[in-house]
Amino acid sequence: MRNLTRTHCTSPEYVVVLAREFRKNPTDPEKFLWSCVRSRKLHGFKFRRQHPVGRYIADFFCAEAALVVELDGVQHTILDQAVYDRIRDEEMAHRGLTVLRIANAELINDPVGAVSRIANALTSI
Repeated sequence: MRNLTRTHCTSPEYVVVLAREFRKNPTDPEKFLWSCVRSRKLHGFKFRRQHPVGRYIADFFCAEAALVVELDGVQHTILDQAVYDRIRDEEMAHRGLTVLRIANAELINDPVGAVSRIANALTSI
């Protein structure tokens, strides 16, 4: 197991502060997914939400599996955002993390399938 539990140590202070603010105001899809993964509910893996990773904030982070789960709203379909997401994912990969992107619509329309995708990612890493 890689030691990825202290990724926030390499984050600027403003990112840490921003992550705390994001945790206070989760979106509905984030609330739902958090209810599914918190307290080691998913195969015993521990997740953190709105976790700083360098200059970015991961929606959901599992250090044990080196997995980042990102919930993407419709804004992620815009070209500029897609380019930013690709650069961000490359930075995460450089840190040894796998990024799994799940559209909010997928989580809303097929919650069992979306959570199964996360479970599969956890057990295949």
